[in-house]
Amino acid sequence: MSGKTVVIGGASGFLGRHLATALVERGHAVVALTRRPTSAPDESTWDPYAGVYDRDVIERADVVVNLAGSPTIGNPHSGQWARNLRESRVTTTRVLAGAIASSERRPAYLAGNAVAWYGDHGDEVVTEGSESRGDSFMTTVTREWQDATLDAVDAGARVCLLRTAPVMDREAAPLKQLRLLFKAGLGGRIGDGRQRMPMISLRDWVGGVAHLVEDDTVSGPVNLCSPQTPTNAEFTEALAQALNRKALLPAPAFAVRLGAGKVSGEILGSINLRPAVLEEAGYSFRDRTVHEVVRAGLT
Repeated sequence: MSGKTVVIGGASGFLGRHLATALVERGHAVVALTRRPTSAPDESTWDPYAGVYDRDVIERADVVVNLAGSPTIGNPHSGQWARNLRESRVTTTRVLAGAIASSERRPAYLAGNAVAWYGDHGDEVVTEGSESRGDSFMTTVTREWQDATLDAVDAGARVCLLRTAPVMDREAAPLKQLRLLFKAGLGGRIGDGRQRMPMISLRDWVGGVAHLVEDDTVSGPVNLCSPQTPTNAEFTEALAQALNRKALLPAPAFAVRLGAGKVSGEILGSINLRPAVLEEAGYSFRDRTVHEVVRAGLT
């Protein structure tokens, strides 16, 4: 397989950095979109809020990946945090979709999104063919986020919607915060702990997205999650065991609703998710169970 040219929005973020490194190691050329002026050959300046980007960079690309967006960890009671989260994702996605639609080559588009799109499904098995339910904050954001890709879809580009579960790694949220909490003896299940909690290891997230860069046959929504989705109680037990700690302090549902505000629906809701598309496309997961995901994340 010959190397591809991959343009990445959000390449300076945690996931973007790891993806860029992996793609270069696999023989691809990566161009990082950056907000600052640059003359580096592997960078290109853009301003998504002004609709400014280098058209030649998009024209030369085989694949465009968008991972740009403001932090998801913040004050859920802040209107500014909510606006920034929504606008940063929708705007960058829409600008790159328009850039692809107006190009001659129509590069593939791997557009970031999140598993919150599905909403609460209880214990029902959820795949890429399942519907979106409810109107919790992140569910409504992910719908707009997805709709922002439509220019590229309508133009006939190959578009993959990266419905990403929380990526478990000790250097990033949420595992970074949970690790400290559990090591301090303050960990415990959330609510009754029966809600299904999708997740994925960093190496499987990177491997899965790299697979989508290289496999030209996959399009549409793609769940980036481990093949086995644990309950919150199972995750709590696995993390406590891995850290050799007790998990004795459950967080009551009413306290979560009070403290988490807009995002409490995502914390208390249940998505029993499966990565059906990736598995059908031949991707082999390294971390399939909650114990494997936690162990990989803490290594």
